[in-house]
Amino acid sequence: MHAEKDTYDILIVGAGASGAAVASRVSEDGRRSVCLVEAGPDYPALETLPFDLVNSHNNSYTAHDWGFDYQPTAAARAMNFPRGRVTGGSSAVNTTIALRGMPEDYDGWAEQGNPEWSWDRVLPAFRRMERDLDYGHEPFHGDAGPITIRRYQRDELTLVHQAFLDAARELGYPDCPDANDPASWGSGPHPMNKIGRLRVSTAVGYLSAARARPNLAIRANTHVRRVLVQEGRATGLEVETAGEVSTIPGKLIVLCGGSLQTPPILYRSGIGPRVELERLGVDVIADVPGVAQNLSDHPALAVLCRVKAPSILDADQPIVQTILRYTAEGSDQRNDLQIEAFSFSPRNTPLDCFAIAAVLEEVRGTGRLRIDSADPHAKPVAEPHFLEDERDLVRLAAGVRDTIAFTKTAAYREIIDEVLFPDPARDLPDDVLFTMLRKLAASGYHPCGTAKMGPVTDPMAVVDQFGRVHAAEGLAVADASIMPSVPRANTNLTSIMIGEMIGEWIRTRGAAYGL
Repeated sequence: MHAEKDTYDILIVGAGASGAAVASRVSEDGRRSVCLVEAGPDYPALETLPFDLVNSHNNSYTAHDWGFDYQPTAAARAMNFPRGRVTGGSSAVNTTIALRGMPEDYDGWAEQGNPEWSWDRVLPAFRRMERDLDYGHEPFHGDAGPITIRRYQRDELTLVHQAFLDAARELGYPDCPDANDPASWGSGPHPMNKIGRLRVSTAVGYLSAARARPNLAIRANTHVRRVLVQEGRATGLEVETAGEVSTIPGKLIVLCGGSLQTPPILYRSGIGPRVELERLGVDVIADVPGVAQNLSDHPALAVLCRVKAPSILDADQPIVQTILRYTAEGSDQRNDLQIEAFSFSPRNTPLDCFAIAAVLEEVRGTGRLRIDSADPHAKPVAEPHFLEDERDLVRLAAGVRDTIAFTKTAAYREIIDEVLFPDPARDLPDDVLFTMLRKLAASGYHPCGTAKMGPVTDPMAVVDQFGRVHAAEGLAVADASIMPSVPRANTNLTSIMIGEMIGEWIRTRGAAYGL
């Protein structure tokens, strides 16, 4: 093992949705030396970007993936849980859906003892990040940020998505041209962070410009083993590059590994539930019960449809383009359900099917991240415990029934030959549907909450509302793991917003972070 010569002012772990934003914002102060550490590869120029990272028409599934697993429910088998292992993180491999969530989501965080995260406080960060090509002139949007956002026009939609909007109208849902209008609901085009085919990840949007700054170093292909903590203060990182272990000293460590990576790093650093750390043979620095708990995510179930004419499907088409956001009957949680179509089913061979998915967006139940080893290369397993809360089960079941109704509209009867799942000939009383959901509900791939923020009086809070770890000085977390609960949206933009918020605080209030 050897030590680096330089002590950085700020060490950032993970160059994903939040980490790249943090690095960009804090490095605007040329007096601060910043090192961004990423386990995956880095592609500094767009010309060298592999096609799976360029291609916003579909996810990158394997080439830049961590290979994690998750078990959706107690009755389900383990499944792959894709997460991006590359600069840009999951923002570099996802479907480029750019939804913000509801104002109520952030006001709910504020009500839990985090007033800096109310909707009025986070809106400027959402505006600062975006370059909305359609609605940048609106007061709740931005028009000059690093993340370009646009929506498909009607003539750009695949036949599946044109039929989806027609079916929604037929079912009485209102048109919703801008799903990021805070007051909106209904069906319309997805806002998406893309330019043509190019996925505008945080690596593209934030790091491209920041790379020119001499005070920012990007260290790729470097796996973080643990944070070094001495006498209650973080002093640096123990890392591994090409099998060689070294240390990087730093004054402030900012973990941006995401909700599946930040908790294992904290565990290996001696910060976590005492009983778990002792079980893994890790010296306990601080007993923090909330680490790896409170996992929050979106459960979903898809309806599979075979088309009359397979020629209308093309695996090179954009896989998602439209969305319906609405409130479950009898619910007091606005826009707690989502229905969206997929242009084709990627798991179906031959290519003759598409899917329509029901997704529960406002989730009450929580799970945990299971960490079985202190080996830095061991993979955690997400256990979201979907639908164990009766309120979640009932509302997702309602969403599935609403999704099945789409398949019976005139708009979809034009293109659907038959519904393959669930079998339309099978009765679906509540008990049958509930059993099906408990077995088959899957993740929307939006994990968060595993190092949640809250006041020191909250025994499960890991960080305060500024991202500072309660149990150690000089250590902060700025990623999806600090969300107290999952917002009613894909978590891409919210994760970037977190990077914007904490990055700005570090840049402008450095003394509060020990700088």
